[in-house]
Amino acid sequence: MSGPGAGDTVLHVHSGNLYGGVESFLRTLAREQRGAPGPTHAFALCFEGRMSQELREAGASVSVLGGARVSRPWTVWRARSSLAELLRRERYAAVVCHSPWSQALFGPVVRSAGLPLVFFQHDALEGKHWLERWARVTPPDLSISNSRFTAETLRNVYPHIPGKVRYLPVAPPASASSGEERARVRAGLGTGANDVVIIQACRMEAWKGHRLLLEALGRLRQVPGWVLWVAGGAQRPHEARYLEGLEALASELAIRGRVRFLGQRSDVPRLLRAADIHCQPNLGPEPFGIAFIEALQARLPVVTTAMGGPLEIVDSSCGVLVAPRPEPLAEALRRLMESPEERQRLGAAGPARAAALCEPAGFFQGLAEDFQSLAARGHR
Repeated sequence: MSGPGAGDTVLHVHSGNLYGGVESFLRTLAREQRGAPGPTHAFALCFEGRMSQELREAGASVSVLGGARVSRPWTVWRARSSLAELLRRERYAAVVCHSPWSQALFGPVVRSAGLPLVFFQHDALEGKHWLERWARVTPPDLSISNSRFTAETLRNVYPHIPGKVRYLPVAPPASASSGEERARVRAGLGTGANDVVIIQACRMEAWKGHRLLLEALGRLRQVPGWVLWVAGGAQRPHEARYLEGLEALASELAIRGRVRFLGQRSDVPRLLRAADIHCQPNLGPEPFGIAFIEALQARLPVVTTAMGGPLEIVDSSCGVLVAPRPEPLAEALRRLMESPEERQRLGAAGPARAAALCEPAGFFQGLAEDFQSLAARGHR
């Protein structure tokens, strides 16, 4: 059977009930595919929500399989049946699963349909979690990893599967920031024109380092003129409890009045353009980090911890890497707060660095080559 080429359609299968880096990537895939080389990209999600809405707004084909929860086996059976019917009804050249969850649930359906199966690896794999062990039962024909860091862990689940590394595409802003827009955003968030704004924009997960950032800023409470924007809202109960703890910690550190918890936002690029420093001090390794690329595009110096995917993104030309402790993080932030020249120097290198890694045209060309390789060697 031939693999996907120009004029063919590839189906991407995902849950769709949360919103983070994977969802941001799929949205970009839908928006930027017009005129790009290779196949057309369609989507099948289990849940309606922000993800399905944004894909449709981008003009992509979206099918809803129905909510599938492993704790309710009948919902898995229904969703599998929906996918099987979709694969019989439509002509897809390949199917891509974007997590061990979707690979475990829907990989066997793709196999039964006789279609090439691709696993897009967005996270590091240990091979120990029950979902990873379940996903191992149905190996893909090809794996595509979002960083060299994640690719090194693929063997923990699929030791014999060929893999490629493709940094995720991140489209540059449609327009440059203006002084008027910057002023409006800051005024709307109760931030002065001359304040140094540190921004963290990510999901409410403890390993993203919110607490570490607050602890570092607590050491800088006597330094005047800085404000922290925290963009990202709680999407699950444990995230809501985590957010409550962050608000309490900011109060304990006597910096609550300088921290703006902004909740879930759909205008993060706009917020970035109105900020001065991007800081996401992960406590665990980030698989890749779209947020870092967006910050570079916005000409922000990036401060993060030296681990995982960001080691492939951030270097001394555009940011600062520190150990995951409050003291070195506080010192790095202090230096940037006190030196607008250094912020400008690091920020100026950001757009070129982001384009070199994540320019969409290069990603689509590489992805087209990956799908062509399926045709060249066949599939299981």
